[in-house]
Amino acid sequence: MVNYIHEAFNDILHNLEWMDEATRQRALKKSKSIYSSIAYPPELLDDSKIREYYDGLMFTQGDLLQQYRNLTKFTTHSIFKILRDKVNKRDWRIYGKVAVVNAHYNRVYNSIRFPAGILQGVFFDAERPMYQNFGGIGFIIGHEITHGFDNKGKQFDGNGDLSNWWEKETEIKFLEKARCIIEQYGNFTVPEVGLNINGKLTQGEDIADNGGVKEAYYGYKKWIKDHGEEPLLPGLSYTPSQLFWISAGNVWCGKSRPELLKKLLLIDTHSPKRFRINGPMMNSEEFSRDFNCPVGSPMNPKDKCKVW
Repeated sequence: MVNYIHEAFNDILHNLEWMDEATRQRALKKSKSIYSSIAYPPELLDDSKIREYYDGLMFTQGDLLQQYRNLTKFTTHSIFKILRDKVNKRDWRIYGKVAVVNAHYNRVYNSIRFPAGILQGVFFDAERPMYQNFGGIGFIIGHEITHGFDNKGKQFDGNGDLSNWWEKETEIKFLEKARCIIEQYGNFTVPEVGLNINGKLTQGEDIADNGGVKEAYYGYKKWIKDHGEEPLLPGLSYTPSQLFWISAGNVWCGKSRPELLKKLLLIDTHSPKRFRINGPMMNSEEFSRDFNCPVGSPMNPKDKCKVW
């Protein structure tokens, strides 16, 4: 799935009309150098590696405070031990936290990580149709890839170094497209609290959401070409493409107290969950086509925002 979605993103880069050729080639070079860590590094199953890693960690039975001190000293010592070592951005220990229901793009390492903890539930199940998986974890995969090219990720090159690899005219066009996202999301009102999203704060995540679901969609289309069409879910009349979108929407189902929503609107770089779905889908020509949304309807506005 990562490969299919990554290929879809590269296709988007190849076909962008607003990007000049020199910047396009640098973008493709960065994209192709993204490192993927999926589920867990194989070293976690190597007992000798684990024993070596935890060598020196001592526990004292029955004394919680001393346990905590031992663990803190061990962790600090482990960090100091590698202080003068040559940096290895593919070190398995960087990707060893696997019991986490989250995913991550690291700008300095130019890497995407999908721990074992998130490869379950609404995100992924190897026994269900792939249109559900591409709508679920596929959305997240595309989201993390796109972070390498959002308002912050764009400032780093394929080696993870701060570097302006953008031609000036193309960068100006990127900022114009990002401004469209900022203004669009800044006009979304959260009805539970009557407050608007801070589009400038959330722009990176919003860009990643919009690009990510599109890449997952076309990644699934590539998968179909290799594996054929899948059967529908029994008892439902939705097409596989529609079920992709429904699965993507299901990822961000949630409910929050008004007090938490107010707090998140001030500090969270992510838009509230409903807008992580409605925003990308109302900007998606593919969604409007698959659900036959009339032009000018709430989910198919005439003016759409699109970066990637």
